[in-house]
Amino acid sequence: MIQLEYLKEIMEQQIQSIASKEKGLLRDELAGLPEVQTFAVIVSGIRRCGKSTLLFQLLGEKYKDALYLNFDDPRLYGFDISDFMKLDILIKESGTRVLMFDEIQIIDGWERYVRQKLDENYQIFITGSNASLLSRELGTSLTGRHITKELFPFSYNEYCRFRGEERTAASLVSYLKEGGFPEYLKTGLDDILTSLLDDILVRDIAVRYNLKDVRTLQRLTLYLINNIGNRVTGNKLKQSFGISSATTILDYFAYLEQSYLLTFVPMFDYSIKKQNINPKKVYAVDTGLVEVSMPKFKKEDGHRLENLVFLSLRRMTKEVYYFANKGECDFVVQEKGSITKAVQVCYELNADNLDRELSGLQEAMKAFDLDHGTIVTLNQRDHFEQDGMWVDVVPAHEFIE
Repeated sequence: MIQLEYLKEIMEQQIQSIASKEKGLLRDELAGLPEVQTFAVIVSGIRRCGKSTLLFQLLGEKYKDALYLNFDDPRLYGFDISDFMKLDILIKESGTRVLMFDEIQIIDGWERYVRQKLDENYQIFITGSNASLLSRELGTSLTGRHITKELFPFSYNEYCRFRGEERTAASLVSYLKEGGFPEYLKTGLDDILTSLLDDILVRDIAVRYNLKDVRTLQRLTLYLINNIGNRVTGNKLKQSFGISSATTILDYFAYLEQSYLLTFVPMFDYSIKKQNINPKKVYAVDTGLVEVSMPKFKKEDGHRLENLVFLSLRRMTKEVYYFANKGECDFVVQEKGSITKAVQVCYELNADNLDRELSGLQEAMKAFDLDHGTIVTLNQRDHFEQDGMWVDVVPAHEFIE
């Protein structure tokens, strides 16, 4: 439990802290946040990708009298559901009709409180860094009363604005190595990203899901980060990590995905059951995180470029798959129930790989009756036409948003 005066003091200090901070680069997502009183607007994403900063920007740009409270504050670790009554008192004292809550999913029963405030016609903005907790709780008390927006580390467009650079092959290579976590870009300290990884694995996963073997979770995560773009299965990995059950591995996959650290992309199939059975390809939320986690002797530029292309597609939709039959196409994108895009990624097209890359892409195009496909490279430009199918080869700095 928290004393009323202490809660008020914490809120005031948090607001003072916000006022003293730079507002940072205005995020592209800021303009897209809806303004509705009957729905809670949820901003979800990985830790330290800028969710709190987005709320600060919203506070400064549109809602200067909003009440803000960050629940991921060590002084609020004793906050429980009964303390929402004290928060109500402070809300009434403030006279505001706009509420902003950072990481409120830490508090048990938070969704019932938010529903109550919506019923009282408050406008509410919430951030959260765990997709599972948010979706489970939103699916009960807040069914039909929320709009969820995802936030990622800086996109390539945002990175270029932050660095003051043009969209070129050189800036794309820099983005490939540095990624988009704001604090890392400001400091260049690898410790920013390594401590982020530790926080996610320990606080967001091990503690939350009561995992005792944290070491195995850490080893598995580093293995997956070092194998972005590759297919993985629970059965194969359980042997490598000495785990008796593939189900345990799949649980770890789910925790890593729910924390937004990794995404496991399924092979496209009209059967959901087959999608679940087939191997999945793994991608990281940020290539800078990959850079600091991967041994320096391991050069995987092709897979990291593939990861960047995935992130660009993922920002637009969750319906991203890979296609595999005789050959493989890195990505196919589904929109409104139909595959509308086929994208192949190759760091450098040459005589040794051209036929393989084209055949995998064209096989996917035929399967989904597409007359246009794309091969993304580092800096090459070309086009091919065969059997009524047109393939554009484009530089990554022109394709990636």
